[in-house]
Amino acid sequence: MFFKCHNLIYVIFFILIGCQLQEPTKTHGILFLENRSNQLTVNKHNKNDVIKLVGLPHTKSFRSNNDWIYIERILTKGSFHKLGQNVLKTNNVLVLSFNKYGILNQKKFLTQNDLNKLSFSTDITDNDLARKSFIEKFLSSIKSKMYSNR
Repeated sequence: MFFKCHNLIYVIFFILIGCQLQEPTKTHGILFLENRSNQLTVNKHNKNDVIKLVGLPHTKSFRSNNDWIYIERILTKGSFHKLGQNVLKTNNVLVLSFNKYGILNQKKFLTQNDLNKLSFSTDITDNDLARKSFIEKFLSSIKSKMYSNR
C-alpha cells in the first residue's frame, strides 16, 4: 500500500515539473522597446548612440536613410475560450528621424492603440499593364468556349 502511494507521489511530482508557470510567448523585434526609446533624447543622441542602445533598425525609409523604424511584437497563447489561438499582447513601433548630420531630430513611439487609429487611402489605382486589348479578350473568350465542352 505504501509502495503504491509512494509511486503515485512521484508520478504527480514529474507531471507538475513538466508544467510551465510562464505563459508561452512568441516575440518578434526588439524587446522592451518603450524602455529603450525613453532613454533616447531628441537633439542629443546620434545614429551611433541609437545603434548602441537599440540596435540596427528593422527598416529604413524609402525616401531617405534618415528615418529608422523599429518593431516590437509579442504574441501569446489565448485563454481556454480562444482555443489556444495566438493573441496579440503588444505591438509597438518606434520611428526615429535624423537630420543630415546624424543627430536625432524626431522620435515617435506608436502603441497598438495608435496603430489602430491610422487611416489608409481608399483610392484605387488603375493598372494599365493588366488591361487586355480587344484581340486578347476575343481570343481568351474563344479559348474558354473551346475548352468548356471537354
